[in-house]
Amino acid sequence: MKKIYLLFITLFTVLFQSNAQDVAQTANDINPLLIGQNIPEVLLKTADNKEVSLIDMVKKQPTVIVFYRGGWCPYCNKQLSGLGKISADLVEMGYQILAISPDKPENLQVTFEKHKMTYTLLSDSKMDAARKFGIAFQVDDATLEKYKSYNIDLVDASGNSHNQLPVPSVFFVDKTGEIKFEYVNPDYSVRISDSLLMSAAKSLLEEN
Repeated sequence: MKKIYLLFITLFTVLFQSNAQDVAQTANDINPLLIGQNIPEVLLKTADNKEVSLIDMVKKQPTVIVFYRGGWCPYCNKQLSGLGKISADLVEMGYQILAISPDKPENLQVTFEKHKMTYTLLSDSKMDAARKFGIAFQVDDATLEKYKSYNIDLVDASGNSHNQLPVPSVFFVDKTGEIKFEYVNPDYSVRISDSLLMSAAKSLLEEN
């Protein structure tokens, strides 16, 4: 597992600078937080529109934080569904799962019911969390037009006109908020496998 950590550290050191909070112009230009850094203080909203602190939630127990693009994204829906199949195992191991997207709270409820979620969905509709995690990027005009041809409206989905998305990412953090493992891939069609996610979860427990 340490080899995997080294791989990710090397990859991000080469491709990105460490810990910027600006919005990248493309998904390939993101600047994510790295292993060993602490997550930022951000406020998010639940599906019933209640404001919550990410730091306060993380303090309760080790956490798997999943950033996804939205309930309109088929790749995200597949990932969320797969995560649901292993969520009971992760919870039994002592983890909580927080899945964050730009979707406004009412859209989270649709996703929650669609997938019969057993874990928490959170709204980052203003993209504050994604920006502070260094995984936010600006969607270009050509892509926005393509999305519209598929009846995908990012403004309607988030309730905001920023036209930004997060690069799909997974962060394991401990109760202090320190990132212990991460998977960040600018190619939205490639997501961390359930087997690798479970291996990371088990390995982190063994190290503590």
